[in-house]
Amino acid sequence: MRASRLLSILILLQLRPQITAPALAREFEVSVRTILRDIDELSAAGVPVYAERGRGGGFRLREGFATRLNGLLGDEAQALPLLGLPGAASELGLGSASQRLKLKLQSALPGDSAALAGRLQARLHVDPLDWYQGGEPAPQLPALAQAVLECRRVRLDYLSWKGERRWQAEPLGLVLKGGSWYAVVRAGARTMMLKVANIQALQVADETFERPGDFELAAWWQASLQRFERELRPGRAVLRLTAEGRRRLAEKGRYAAEAVAAAVAEKPAGPRAWARVELPIEGVDQAARLAMSLAPEVEVLEPAEVRERVAQWARELTRRHRGGGA
Repeated sequence: MRASRLLSILILLQLRPQITAPALAREFEVSVRTILRDIDELSAAGVPVYAERGRGGGFRLREGFATRLNGLLGDEAQALPLLGLPGAASELGLGSASQRLKLKLQSALPGDSAALAGRLQARLHVDPLDWYQGGEPAPQLPALAQAVLECRRVRLDYLSWKGERRWQAEPLGLVLKGGSWYAVVRAGARTMMLKVANIQALQVADETFERPGDFELAAWWQASLQRFERELRPGRAVLRLTAEGRRRLAEKGRYAAEAVAAAVAEKPAGPRAWARVELPIEGVDQAARLAMSLAPEVEVLEPAEVRERVAQWARELTRRHRGGGA
């Protein structure tokens, strides 16, 4: 670990004209005292690193000194797809490798490209989580990721809404979606997704398996999502909406935004015109709740069951609010 940090410090010193001990400590999540010891060790090894004291001071390398240390180690190669996603890399146990990889790639860039990449990195941040949501703890993730890479069978206890079940499976891939990790596994003839946070226990076997040659993770995932959405919302409702209602409906998710994009405006057309939207729905209650959330910018046209449910709830709400209580 320390040797890896020394190499990373050396690369960082080559990328930046000057950097302070507190900044290095924050970068590598160690104490300032540890950084000072590391600098002393680099100096003792013949690296021409100098310290400038006072305001605006820091460590720098002798002008013209350069060494190429950008060959990738095994864990750095594994971290390559996670470049730019430090949180995901840390969850997979590749946080340190991802940091080293980033520095090595920067140091390998010619001329001013390294400085340009550094500026872009300092001014662009990717956050895969939605607003007001945090990532879910997934303690089994690093071991599962290693099983995916090494094509090793696993035995796992999985908790779903149906209860806990034990699976023997072949892990084919991992997907990060909306801040949550999902495993795509093959159990017998069935390929399915499991939420990694719901894995209660995991045992990685010594036995390996042969990965299907025609399996493509991204293609399988997209097809699975489309199938899930079709099965989740098998019904259809027709809503009549104002422009504000359409705007609010479009915020409910991709399926709703696509329905709004295909809306048919009533005549005469214009910014105040109402429009008809055909929306996929899960069932009567779900559609009625969604319509109520869009009030007063909505009218349910079809099906009659949803229209009647909205009218029923509206009457109950009116009675409660006019009567001053339940």
